[in-house]
Amino acid sequence: MQSARYAGPHATDEDNLRRLECELADVPDERRGARYVCALVYVRTGDDDQPIVCERPWIGRIARERRGTSGFGYDPVFVVPHLGLTAAELDPQQKNALSHRGQAMRALLEALPRA
Repeated sequence: MQSARYAGPHATDEDNLRRLECELADVPDERRGARYVCALVYVRTGDDDQPIVCERPWIGRIARERRGTSGFGYDPVFVVPHLGLTAAELDPQQKNALSHRGQAMRALLEALPRA
């Protein structure tokens, strides 16, 4: 799914959240699973036949109500299960430590050849 264009090619974050909330209105909590996925690729040259690929998910669920004011996009409804908080309720350090982007970046940095 193209999450940034979920509600259409020129959708705003608000448009996307409204569409998601509408479509999930009758979906029970146990079926409101969600995941973000980040894939980072390090290519040494244009003809690199062995790029370094790091892909990491951030698994959560979709809340019934928006919570928090930090972040962007789906953060107000993306619940981090073990914390019971939405991504929009996390401080930037917490979010970077847990998020799909933070996980993928740490994995890529670890995978890069040491000089």
